[in-house]
Amino acid sequence: MKMDYVRLGKSGLKVSPLTLGCMSFGSGGFSGGWSLSETDAEPIFRLALDLGITFWDTANVYGKGTSEEITGRMLARLARRDDIVLATKLFGPMGDGPGGAGLSRKAVMEQIDASLKRLGTDYIDLYQIHRFDPNTPVEETMEALHDIVKAGKVRYIGASSMWAWQFSKMQYAASLNGWTRFISMQHQYNLVQREEEREMFPLITDQGVGSMPWSPLAAGLLTRPWGEKSTTRAKDNPVTDFAGRPLFLESDKAIIDILQKIAGVHGVSMATVAMAWVFHNPRVTSPIIGATKPKHLEDAVAALGLKLTDEEVAELEAPYTPRLPTYFL
Repeated sequence: MKMDYVRLGKSGLKVSPLTLGCMSFGSGGFSGGWSLSETDAEPIFRLALDLGITFWDTANVYGKGTSEEITGRMLARLARRDDIVLATKLFGPMGDGPGGAGLSRKAVMEQIDASLKRLGTDYIDLYQIHRFDPNTPVEETMEALHDIVKAGKVRYIGASSMWAWQFSKMQYAASLNGWTRFISMQHQYNLVQREEEREMFPLITDQGVGSMPWSPLAAGLLTRPWGEKSTTRAKDNPVTDFAGRPLFLESDKAIIDILQKIAGVHGVSMATVAMAWVFHNPRVTSPIIGATKPKHLEDAVAALGLKLTDEEVAELEAPYTPRLPTYFL
């Protein structure tokens, strides 16, 4: 199908309505035994391009930098730089000591240069803060981000997974001082984690900020019947996040059962229906797909052409149980 490109928030940046998540490539760090080597990653990058997916997202901590290195080599080998919207992130530690961690001016200035080197490019289209840093004044962070934009190293800035009041505070600091504002929010959103609907979605809609949901398939939970809920990634930590907050609830079984039924009606995979539900939210811009198999990309692209009825959406949403957001600091 034809890929219709969309603006990221109210910015002028146009992106594909699906993002290739590059956390799936590399070794060590945030990418573990389930991630792909460069050789195995290349067919995924090629297929993404064939399908029209030109928005690639990685982070400095993925694979301890190896994800950025692989992504950079794929960019040089397979595409024209100007045809790709390249995104990466900073926040997590990049060594045994405190170096590179957080959002201090020192960290921003060091990590942007390190990411540019690993990616083999002289600019990053979207540079994102991976989390909120409670130990650094927001003014320090926002001014440093503004400075690297003005230096030409970064075109736009974005944020990821924080409380709405924290995001609002950072945007306000930028506005008050005439600094660059965030154009995107990369946040967890799927059928079994909908807490962003309460405050973050209304805030970013008001602010003209684009939505980039991560884990739209809940780490694979939404791709198979309830009895098969374990995934390769989930085996490392099957029930909670790093703060002990539950990733899934027993009440989620009802959602999975309905998802399986609707997938059967449409003759598509459960993953396609789960992605179609994410696309049903008009505030979503470009969900992130962490593909390790061609089918993962194909199912996601198929969701762009699947329109769920209002009745199907209501049925999928009815069993949802409120919960704490996960992977917040």
